[in-house]
Amino acid sequence: MNGVRVIRRWRDLPAADRGAAVAFGNFDGVHRGHQQVINDAKRAAETLGAPLGVISFDPHPRRIYQPDAPSFRLMKAEQQARVLAEMGVERLYLLPFDVQIGDMTDREFATKVLSAGLGVRHVAVGFDITFGKGRTGSPELMAEYGAELGFSVSAAEAVGDDGEKYSSTAVRAALREGRTDIAADILGRPFAIQGEVQRGRQLGRKFGYPTANVALDDYVRPRFGVYATRTRLPDGRWQAGVANLGVNPTVGEVAPVLETWLFDFDEDLYGQILETQLIAFLRPEEKFADVEIMNRQVMADAARAREILKVG
Repeated sequence: MNGVRVIRRWRDLPAADRGAAVAFGNFDGVHRGHQQVINDAKRAAETLGAPLGVISFDPHPRRIYQPDAPSFRLMKAEQQARVLAEMGVERLYLLPFDVQIGDMTDREFATKVLSAGLGVRHVAVGFDITFGKGRTGSPELMAEYGAELGFSVSAAEAVGDDGEKYSSTAVRAALREGRTDIAADILGRPFAIQGEVQRGRQLGRKFGYPTANVALDDYVRPRFGVYATRTRLPDGRWQAGVANLGVNPTVGEVAPVLETWLFDFDEDLYGQILETQLIAFLRPEEKFADVEIMNRQVMADAARAREILKVG
């Protein structure tokens, strides 16, 4: 997956998959705070001559413990792997968060998973890490277990702007308000939704602005409305566009969807995977009196998006 070896288990690993210097955490979004932890692991990997790894969980523990909570994910595993690869990460230990791991004490997790299972040589954590049943583990306890079990430990300090630490929670809050600029500042890149292009009712094509429709799935719900966008095509090209994110009340959509009109583009994308960055929020989603009024507004939105994205 994208240059990173993805390993989805911790038991009975071959020697070649053990012995990494790892960053440990959920890393949803791989924001700038996460990046500091990963950079700490990278320095340790270089010093030790060890591979650089990241340990995360799939599904996210929150999905297990709060199954009825609103959708909250900031990225899919494929996006996470791509961002980590760009940071030089060689291995992504995407461990299944199940009852067995969930019931481990912090000591059992360090002993069974980190030491015996993965054979880690260094563990980098954030200043506020918790782990183990009841979230009783801490950076201090991780350092104690490392001293006992034979791996070194580093804990990154809080980083952020204006006294506020970078966090995935802050990214979600910004997106729910339509503040893509704040989300991008914390993430270090624009927030992006990835998914397979679905076949809709093709109304946009009928009106002269064909859209690539992607379901929101388990992503956090950004503010419904219209956005200036950039979309990564399957071949790696980036295409400017404008998108409506929401339920499209004028024509009766129900399930939330991202409908993106790619400017100056006319290729078949059905069934392909796109990743669309939300660059700027233009206006809230609204229900128009008729389709003609909606179409005029779409054209106005497109003109504004072109101006923001600096495309002709």
